[in-house]
Amino acid sequence: MPRLEKQFFERPSIELAGMLLGKIFIRRLPDGTELRGRIVETEAYLGIGDEACHAWRGRTERNSMMFAEPGRLYVYFTYGNHSMLNIVSEPEHTAGAVLIRAMEPLAGEPFMQMQRNTTIVTDLMSGPGKLTRAMAIDRSCNGLSLFEGEFCIEDAPALQEKEIGTSTRIGITRSRDLPWRRFIIGNPHVSRGKVSG
Repeated sequence: MPRLEKQFFERPSIELAGMLLGKIFIRRLPDGTELRGRIVETEAYLGIGDEACHAWRGRTERNSMMFAEPGRLYVYFTYGNHSMLNIVSEPEHTAGAVLIRAMEPLAGEPFMQMQRNTTIVTDLMSGPGKLTRAMAIDRSCNGLSLFEGEFCIEDAPALQEKEIGTSTRIGITRSRDLPWRRFIIGNPHVSRGKVSG
């Protein structure tokens, strides 16, 4: 399937959160290893009207990537232990991003198992902290583009509306009632409600 280009990401974050489900996230490591995961769970975050968003109070050095052009990675470190992977959305200079909460591993499982120290397939990337560790994603990846280099997202057949679940977001205390979480109903790789899984 073809790689998703910039115009795919130039849409409202809430819409993008649903559109990303089922798409294939890819990282190609320097040694040639290809890591692939199907996106099965997301959450949208907006700089306006969303107190859980890092950019709610305005632009800072830490959150500046949320204001970048759509299709870049926004990776931040949280809870002293987890890197979190987001895809920047919204028009440039307007803060917005979609948190990738869970993926289904498709290729590169031996590397992922070593990274996560587990052979349980449904545990490899069933949470935002798990998937970044499985794919060795950290703050050094912040700002990288999905249109060149080691990262990209491949297209996949669009899901039917009946396959997509909606709920309030997980693991936050502010703006927690906003129904901006999307997930593939019945997929065993969807997280269990914690930051790490």
